[in-house]
Formats: sequence, structure tokens, C-alpha cells
Amino acid sequence: MTTAQWLGLITGIGFGFLLQKGRVLRFEKQVAAMLWKDMTILKFMLSAILVGMVGIMLMADAGTIKLAHKPMNLGAVLLGGAIFGVGWAVMGFCPGTSLGALGEGRWHAAFAIAGMLVGAGVYAALYPLLKVSVLAWADYGKIGLNDVLGVSPWLIVAFFWAGSIALFSWLEKKGV
Repeated sequence: MTTAQWLGLITGIGFGFLLQKGRVLRFEKQVAAMLWKDMTILKFMLSAILVGMVGIMLMADAGTIKLAHKPMNLGAVLLGGAIFGVGWAVMGFCPGTSLGALGEGRWHAAFAIAGMLVGAGVYAALYPLLKVSVLAWADYGKIGLNDVLGVSPWLIVAFFWAGSIALFSWLEKKGV
């Protein structure tokens, strides 16, 4: 295995461990999040995003990695977001938590994983049709928020951190 693969494996195991310790793999936590009664999952994932943002930007600045944006396509974002949301609401798992739950021995998560695999197959089969319809809507090319706003990516990171800290504080005051 390459160094990158080892680092990916170690990071994945660590993240899975934290998912399990944070109890975000629990179905009841997933449902409570969708009902806006328990924001543990939001806080957990937002924390991971915040740390990831800084790590990625540091590696990009050091020249260790090169940032490569995917095309910003409004149709793809809307369709993908809707499918993700419906799948999460129906099954009570997102892709990461379904794998983690299966790893904990919760066999019902296998149905969510099977649904994702079937969904990927359906998407692949429908791709030629989607490419000329939904995926052709408002294609803005390979852009990032900092490109749109004309600011440093670090300003976006700082703004996201400030907003997240404010959100965390508000959620703690609300007790969710």
C-alpha cells in the first residue's frame, strides 16, 4: 500500500471510531436530527468539516495537494441533494453512518447500503438522459465560493468557522 492509502485507512478508522463514540451511528440519533430534536450529528459533521477545511487549505498552501473543483451544476446539486435527503429520511442513515452501523453489527443498515448501490446503478443507467436534461441546467463550470466572491479561500474558512461557532453556541443555548 502507498503512504496515501495507509493515511486514508488510518484516517477512516479514526473517523469511524469517532462516529461510534459520538453515538451518531444510532438510528434514534438520525431520526432526532431530522426532527430537529438532537443536533449531535450536525455538530459532529460540522466539526469534521471545520477541521477538514483547515487541513485541506494548509496542504494546498504547502503544495502537498492541488485543489480541483468539480463543476458547479445547479441541476446536479438539486437532484443529488433531494435523493440524498429522501434516502436519509427513509432509511435513517447517510452513506457514512450506514457503513459504520453495519460495522457495529446493525444488519438493518445493509438495506440502506443495498439501496445506495441500486441507486448508483440506476443513476449510471440513466446518465445519458440526465446528462442532456437535469445535468445541463445552470452549469457554472469549475468554480469555488472564493472564485465567485473574489476573496482569499482563507477568508471563506474564517467566515465558516465564525458562523459555525455562533451556530454551536446557539444550539447549546437551546439545549439541542
